[in-house]
Amino acid sequence: MTTAEYTAWTQPNDANALGTLFGGKLMQWVDLAAALAASRHARAPVVTASVDYMTFLRPVHIGQLVLLKSTVNRVFKTSMEVGVKVWVEDMRTGETAHVSSAYLTFVAIDVAGKRVALPQAVPETDIEKRRWEHAGERREYRLQLRQRALDREKG
Repeated sequence: MTTAEYTAWTQPNDANALGTLFGGKLMQWVDLAAALAASRHARAPVVTASVDYMTFLRPVHIGQLVLLKSTVNRVFKTSMEVGVKVWVEDMRTGETAHVSSAYLTFVAIDVAGKRVALPQAVPETDIEKRRWEHAGERREYRLQLRQRALDREKG
């Protein structure tokens, strides 16, 4: 399965008045880390189609290193699910802790903005097979949510 890693060092302009990372900034980094894995897999430009909810498990402070690891969990015809796990490292102590996780859906597009078929990803390890299976379950739920939103829009 295609993976990518992204790191960012939390700076004062990334933080709120409490000296902790803005949640929106972490969401931006999650989207970027996921896009790296998606783009690497598709070998084409990708756009974010959806983001599952995010829970912030602990604060990230100025001066701490944020490590984001992304993996393409499953590829469908023109979309793919990418999982991102976020860790924080205290640069003074070396201690690390899990901060957040998220699942994002990406679509690859051509120069005309049309969806393109994606190369399949074949799970090989037990972990990859579990992620592949769970991604299919999450996709069904996302499609149901999307349909409900479209139905509400109609009236």
